[in-house]
Amino acid sequence: MPLSPPSPRKLSHLRDIALRGFIREDGLVDIEAHLTDTKTYGFPSEHRGDVGPGDPVHGMWVRMTIDTDMKIMSCEAVSDFTPFAVCPGATPNFANLAGLTIGAGFNRAVNERVGGVQGCTHLREVIAQMATVAFQTVWPLRRNRQEEQSRAEAAGAPRKRPHLLGTCHAYAPNSPVVRKKWPEWSDLAEKATEEAAG
Repeated sequence: MPLSPPSPRKLSHLRDIALRGFIREDGLVDIEAHLTDTKTYGFPSEHRGDVGPGDPVHGMWVRMTIDTDMKIMSCEAVSDFTPFAVCPGATPNFANLAGLTIGAGFNRAVNERVGGVQGCTHLREVIAQMATVAFQTVWPLRRNRQEEQSRAEAAGAPRKRPHLLGTCHAYAPNSPVVRKKWPEWSDLAEKATEEAAG
């Protein structure tokens, strides 16, 4: 369903973000982002001279390499177009994200390592979006691992808590999705068991 019709207006600013997830031959995963900001009008820039309509104000790349446990093995950032000459000086600091694990508290941990004067607002913002792409990209690899775990459980190994449980509204412990997918981990199943026992 589309948005409601807008009031009369004129386009001023465009931000395009391309996000890609790659499964590497070595078993690791690359998540890449390319952020581009443009204006529909020209303006003078102290650093670049005149910036014309459609010329990139920001043009930035980030690549995170992660493992299937969502741990960042390396991170590289590059700024091709920036509003100030000093901006690219922040990009090497994004290597400091290596060692972090994408999950609860990730955005806070990113801000601790590349927040404020240590980083770049635009690159930090795109890192958060890269994290969601990482989950989508790693999913088939994790699904394979879950299938292996299921076979092990069938052979008597203990059942592990699903990694996605509690990560969003659909995977809430009381969600009908969880009740169907993992009934033994569902709050609804626990309540039904309690009521039957009570």
